[in-house]
Amino acid sequence: MADTLTITKTEHGRVPVLHLAGTLNAQSENQLVEAAQAAHAANPDALLIDLKDTDMVMSAGLRGLQKIYKLYTPPDEPAQWEAAHPGEIYKSPRVKLADAAPQVHYVLSLAGFLQNIPIYPDAQQALDSF
Repeated sequence: MADTLTITKTEHGRVPVLHLAGTLNAQSENQLVEAAQAAHAANPDALLIDLKDTDMVMSAGLRGLQKIYKLYTPPDEPAQWEAAHPGEIYKSPRVKLADAAPQVHYVLSLAGFLQNIPIYPDAQQALDSF
């Protein structure tokens, strides 16, 4: 398992994609949040986080993902969704995840992140969903 995180950014049409490689932890949380903030400044309507080469997500990494979710989610949007779709769970139309290894998917699921952030088997399927 890598102790560091490398983030590369690509653009696919209007969608910025952050490709993560390594471990998302306390040392790399701010790095991820800063990359997402820069992407948000350019396009506040879409972000794909590609987890293909992510070895592990620790609790601080989860906190970073939560910050990104909040950055991209207007405060009133989940409540408006609930009012328009009673009983349905709000899923972010702006932030999406892709290609998580089984151990990363498990952590995201266990922590409840996949309830509100869609995850796709691969980056192309996620890009097609925007």
